[in-house]
Amino acid sequence: MKKLSFVIFIFVLSLHATAARVVRGPYLEDPTQTTLVLRWQTNEATPSWLEYGPAPRCNQIMTVTPEGTSHKAVLYGLVPNQEFCYKVYVYNQAKDGVQEPIEGSFRTLFSAERKVVNFLAIGSTAGDEPAVQGLALAENEPADTSATDAQAQARAGLAELMEKHKSDFLIHTGNITHSGLNTDANAEFFIPFQKLLRHTPLFVALGPNEYGPEREDRGSKSFFQVNYRRFHDMPWSNATPKYFSFDTANARFIFLDTNAAEGAVWAPDLTEQSAQITWLKNTLSSAPEKWKIVVMNAPAYSSGARGPNTEVFLNLVKIFEDYRVNLVLQGGDADYERTFPMFRGEAKPRGVTYVTLGTAAKKPTKRENPDPSTARFVSARHYATVKIVDRKLSVKVYSDKGKQLDSFDLYL
Repeated sequence: MKKLSFVIFIFVLSLHATAARVVRGPYLEDPTQTTLVLRWQTNEATPSWLEYGPAPRCNQIMTVTPEGTSHKAVLYGLVPNQEFCYKVYVYNQAKDGVQEPIEGSFRTLFSAERKVVNFLAIGSTAGDEPAVQGLALAENEPADTSATDAQAQARAGLAELMEKHKSDFLIHTGNITHSGLNTDANAEFFIPFQKLLRHTPLFVALGPNEYGPEREDRGSKSFFQVNYRRFHDMPWSNATPKYFSFDTANARFIFLDTNAAEGAVWAPDLTEQSAQITWLKNTLSSAPEKWKIVVMNAPAYSSGARGPNTEVFLNLVKIFEDYRVNLVLQGGDADYERTFPMFRGEAKPRGVTYVTLGTAAKKPTKRENPDPSTARFVSARHYATVKIVDRKLSVKVYSDKGKQLDSFDLYL
């Protein structure tokens, strides 16, 4: 009966559908223990559909997305700690059947008794300038071989290396593109990392680029809504997707929007009585026995070319220390840097460790503002792998050439 229904469904759609290609995704966002959002885009308006189920039975449930170019499916009825697989379908060129499905997989978030988490982290896939034009818009199209600039090579190198790791999700510390425009997102992020994004849910801490080049102008209000919010789903909070949190296993991840300190007039405030700071304190205080990991863009500590963001330091560092945050992943400066555990401006064993994941594509900069907080600094494009096993957290950082740049452990 299922096969017959599927054939009838395809026949009905073929009466009015046009041929289409998937030009972005599929990519995964907002996983929980029981749900997940799966998105993809096509080059022409068309209905689309997917099958999914617990691996390896990828065809247990079928869902349809309406005709359009931006497709979103919310997957319900999942279970914690489980691997799922899926298949996305669009029509073939002749309009008499379907193309080979695009296949992917994902794992739901873990319940509290689970004590192991693996994730990847990266920052600033934006470059110093627009990505080379002429890149392929779909996996089956040949790429322009002239697109061999250093930024494109770095993205490709990082993507290939990251795909080899077993990861539950991917964290991005912000600045997905140089412009913040959705039209640049394929070339600078979704195409080079497309294979990784098919099986690794994405979480993003907003960078200033997400607010656009005119972020200091009050007339820029619609920029974020048009170019970012329409295409990304994050866990719910008072200001999703600007700041949010989620729990998995014995860890709480807290994503902040620090862009008011970067001049973005429509970013949430960071002052003491602001909604974001009140939310932050409540979110931290309600996780006393968990790993507490904060992700943000503007750096509180940095000895790189830009240096620390003073407003972020003054408004957030004491809160992190008072509520015993373990690790802060930040962006902002185009380098890799790790601090000693810091408490009240000094290196102390029970302090907060800050890690700058500042560039996947942008040209790395030098250490121009030396500070005694620095434990490790490398001018290189990079990504990080993080593994939590109960009360131990281990971080390894690699360059786009595969060289290990740093390794360290924290203990709860």
